[in-house]
Amino acid sequence: MFVEVESNQNCETSIFLRYKELGPSRRVTHIKIYDRVSQGEWCTITGWSDSPEEARCDAYAQQVEDSGAGMAVLVFGGNNGVRLQPESSQSKWDLDDETQWGEAYLLLSDDRDVRYAE
Repeated sequence: MFVEVESNQNCETSIFLRYKELGPSRRVTHIKIYDRVSQGEWCTITGWSDSPEEARCDAYAQQVEDSGAGMAVLVFGGNNGVRLQPESSQSKWDLDDETQWGEAYLLLSDDRDVRYAE
């Protein structure tokens, strides 16, 4: 599996990564991150693309082999990465919303930090 995101308005990071897939990808709606709050924070997540009609797209998680950690959960979206906001926020997705932020991708160590779509 390849993940490629060029620098864009959603995230400044450019990446090109390759992972060995350990299972199928599944659509996700929320993830728990530990960057801003030490006990973790649930965030709503969406994929982000360069489509002028609709930048939002689905975000997915997939178990992959990571050379540093063994098994990990790769979270990815569109060609412009993923976009997150705190679960408590009811804001519409918008690049100008300061409560939201973009990432090229996320690599999580625990599948319990992912809420999958039905």
